[in-house]
Amino acid sequence: MIVRLAAVALLAWMLGFAWFAILLPQPLDGRETDAIVVLTGGAGRIDRGLSLLEDGAAKRMLISGVDRSVRAGELAAEYKAPERLFTCCITLGREAIDTRSNAIETARWLDRRAYRTVRLITTDWHMRRAALELRQALPARVTIVYDAVPSRPSFSVLLREYNKYLLRRAAALIGV
Repeated sequence: MIVRLAAVALLAWMLGFAWFAILLPQPLDGRETDAIVVLTGGAGRIDRGLSLLEDGAAKRMLISGVDRSVRAGELAAEYKAPERLFTCCITLGREAIDTRSNAIETARWLDRRAYRTVRLITTDWHMRRAALELRQALPARVTIVYDAVPSRPSFSVLLREYNKYLLRRAAALIGV
């Protein structure tokens, strides 16, 4: 009986991993939202957010998880974006150090502005866990639109991220 339960659990884990790895979230169209939130840590994330902001897809953008030593002018130069965009429309979030604190920082930022729709930008393999954390931190009135940045994750990255996702789902079930 124990062997059968272990086999069923292993099969469920394997099928879940296949779903997680094969059906990675995709980029979204340019539909408008009140705000854009970019989680730092992966290539193409900030580029995607800046492009959408410049195209008028949102009024404001939060870049969550920015190192305290980084200045707006440095980011503007690095991404070849107008510095006025950083002055008027972009907030550099410096409180977050991981995905969970990204969600908390984002929730506070959105709450202060009373936004009702937000576009979450992160890498495709990171989107499910980031969305889970953000959903837990935000009130139900806020609509989250997922906009994944495509990547070519290695097997080990997918495996590690899937296990983190499962652990966070389990922790959410017990209220942690």
